[in-house]
Amino acid sequence: MSRKSAGEPVPDFSKSVNEDRRKYVRYFLIAVGNISVVLALLGIFLPLLPTTPFLLLAAACFARSSEKFYTRLLTNPLFGKYIRDWVEHRRVPVRTKIVAITLIVLTMGSSIIFFVPYVWAKIAGALFGCSIIILILRQRSR
Repeated sequence: MSRKSAGEPVPDFSKSVNEDRRKYVRYFLIAVGNISVVLALLGIFLPLLPTTPFLLLAAACFARSSEKFYTRLLTNPLFGKYIRDWVEHRRVPVRTKIVAITLIVLTMGSSIIFFVPYVWAKIAGALFGCSIIILILRQRSR
């Protein structure tokens, strides 16, 4: 459950949830959503594993399978605000962009400089990192 105090009402996200009628599809989406949340949590600590795409995937899976899990994810005190902001307004906080780009430059840059032996792999890594940065910069900010 969310960590809200007993007096605060839980927001209603039922309009965003469109549960699939097929039970096996719902169970599959709940499983994928939970795996995505676990991978997102690992991504907080592992620099090359992204957090945000897994959280957005989890939100999409839960929106099609379980109002309970969807509400729990969007009211989570750690990252619920960021997911709600994306779901409702399709925008990313400027601070989040700065942190993401900084981490990409530091991790990909150090990997390319110190650990990748082949020039073609360095170029591919740099192009991949730059394309991710461009995608981040193209997102609307708040």
